[in-house]
Amino acid sequence: MAERSFAAEVQQLRAEPGTVFHGEGILAVTKALLECGVGYVAGYQGSPISHLMDVLADAQPILKELGVHFEASASEATAAATLSASVMYPIRGAVTWKSTVGTNVASDALANLASGGVTGGALVIIGEDYGEGSSIMQERSHAFAMKSQIWLLDPRPNLPAIVQAVHDGFALSEASRTPVMLELRVRSCHLHGSFVTRPNLPPPYTLREALESPLRDTSRIVLPPASYLHEHEKIIDRWPAAVRFIEERGLNEFFDGDIAELGIVMLGGLYNNVQRALMGHDMADLYGKSRIPLYVMNVAYPVIDSELQRFCAGKKAVLVVEEGQPDYHEQAIHAVLGRAGIRTVVHGKDMLARAGEYTVAELKRGLAVFLEKYRPAALAKAVPLGMPMRKDAAAVAANAALAVARAPQAARLAVTSPAAAAAAAAPMRLAAPELAAVVPARPPGFCIGCPERPIFSAMTLVQEQLGMHHISGDIGCHLFAAMPPFHLGASTMGYGLGASSASALNVAAGKRSIAMMGDGGFWHNGLASGIGNAVFNKADGVIVIVDNNYSAATGGQDLLSSRGDNANRSTQHPIEAAVRGVGVQWVRTVGHTYDVNTMQATLHEALTTDFKGPKVVIAQSECMLNKQRRVKPQIADAVQRGERVVKEKFGVDAAVCSGDHACMRLSGCPSLTLKNSGDPLKPDPVAQVDDGCVACGHCGEVADAAVLCPSFYRVEWVRNASAWEKRLDGWRRKVVGWFQARQQRALARRALYVEAQ
Repeated sequence: MAERSFAAEVQQLRAEPGTVFHGEGILAVTKALLECGVGYVAGYQGSPISHLMDVLADAQPILKELGVHFEASASEATAAATLSASVMYPIRGAVTWKSTVGTNVASDALANLASGGVTGGALVIIGEDYGEGSSIMQERSHAFAMKSQIWLLDPRPNLPAIVQAVHDGFALSEASRTPVMLELRVRSCHLHGSFVTRPNLPPPYTLREALESPLRDTSRIVLPPASYLHEHEKIIDRWPAAVRFIEERGLNEFFDGDIAELGIVMLGGLYNNVQRALMGHDMADLYGKSRIPLYVMNVAYPVIDSELQRFCAGKKAVLVVEEGQPDYHEQAIHAVLGRAGIRTVVHGKDMLARAGEYTVAELKRGLAVFLEKYRPAALAKAVPLGMPMRKDAAAVAANAALAVARAPQAARLAVTSPAAAAAAAAPMRLAAPELAAVVPARPPGFCIGCPERPIFSAMTLVQEQLGMHHISGDIGCHLFAAMPPFHLGASTMGYGLGASSASALNVAAGKRSIAMMGDGGFWHNGLASGIGNAVFNKADGVIVIVDNNYSAATGGQDLLSSRGDNANRSTQHPIEAAVRGVGVQWVRTVGHTYDVNTMQATLHEALTTDFKGPKVVIAQSECMLNKQRRVKPQIADAVQRGERVVKEKFGVDAAVCSGDHACMRLSGCPSLTLKNSGDPLKPDPVAQVDDGCVACGHCGEVADAAVLCPSFYRVEWVRNASAWEKRLDGWRRKVVGWFQARQQRALARRALYVEAQ
């Protein structure tokens, strides 16, 4: 069950030609695919492109009407290999995944695809997950494009440009017989806007025709000697064809400005941020008109030499806006201008941050340095940078330290004006700086009621008995166990590679390693590279597979082992059968992870058994986030129909709570907090459960070392109660009210006694 349904929104995909389409970036991409006559689409979900897979899944009836085949692939490698249908046949195919990790998984298939080349257009839509909002290591897709000679599009972040990039991507692929990547940053995927639609086109050549009339050309198969010829073909034939197409179609854009001696070269995806930064210096207006000429590279690779030479000729200096490392474009521009004998000065990482996302604030600072060096009069008239230095002692120290860190950059540029110096040294402004010293950092963690939390509570309790163990983490929600309050997990190497991460520790010792793996990672990569590898090498460690019913980390998509029905997919294939199928003999399945005692006992057995070989513990409970998405609408409908509905939550009796807070130390549930006990003889705060509680019971279960804490109680809220229940509730309220009044009188007497003492 995906985290969001697009069942209503996808109806816009039927829009008549000439209609103004309003929607999200991923919807626009889907509409563009249909307009291009795509024959098949595949992919693997992952931020920021997960919703594109969800849109395609919800749009399957529309895809079928047009004769478009859609598959949710087992991995990015599977998706990339799907594009082989475009090698021999004139069929347009598209695939999608999260980059760069997904591109790495798919790189083998992409390298072969790029080597042999394609006949039909092949488009790889990658979610470029770089920057402060990313969930992965900070790398970019550019290296993969360069390595395999795949053309890389990076359109400006607006729907007309994104839609046009899809059309241009297919056409460029066919014109150069080369696969094309279209990278979409987080903001591009989720921005909203509008564009004018074109007609949806059924694929002119279908997959059915390909099956019925098979073709083969050994020169397209990557085997010697053809593979040697492919390398020359890519450089001598396909690259020039791509350059001609890009120039003739004007895929890159030029914007004039009145300060003609300067220029800015940028990637298309950074256009909006650059414009906003220019506006901060009165160098651009709200409608995108810039005083400084701009060269927008909507094609990030290949670099078009002739366009760069034309743009830079006669300019004193240009600023290259390319976030991240290596600085591919800056180096390429130096080479292009050097070969052409153009003496324009090229700046980039010497004025902008050498690494990290180019936010508007960072671009404003870099532009201030650039303008101070070449156009100080313009900077003097600009709006102030808008980051007043804070005056409190801690901030003064922080600002001074940051200024020292930036000093080499300022010295290299001979920055002398106060405005430029401030631009180089000013820290990021905090929205509420006075809170920075008093509000603690909030690390990422599990959702309320997450079934994975009790697994790590049990693991903590086991380690209290057996000592610390090496724990290899994995990509997925369970990676949050590395954060407080659990502090479990020493590494993470990739999706489904938790068991592989413990491979080197397969040696005789007094303790066994523990490896984590989610059901999403298990089916993506872990079955072969983790479980199969452990069996083959007779590993003696423990592998815990978290089976929460979905690929929860990527948005809640169904899996082979999902226990619900799926009309379009085959589900309900147990993980236990799969691991036994590759040779695991010691397997234990815990069907209810919230039973901390059972979870603890199973882990203890796995770590102490005399059995030699891999030991697999499968911990099952449905992802609470997905469960609530499924159950809440059902409950709301039942209440609306007047049916009796019971909602449960837990609470803490302040009079009984000892203030030990083991429930928090071993749980960390966000619904658990502190409050004043209300008892003057009990000054320490007691636990409290807020309204977010989903009644999983984990907090009470782990308190006092997995013995149900007596201070916890369960509340049942009955909607549409019967007449008898209402009368009974009235009597209970009267009795409870009498006891509460008596308690308040006792507390008042106790308070007077304390004051007297």
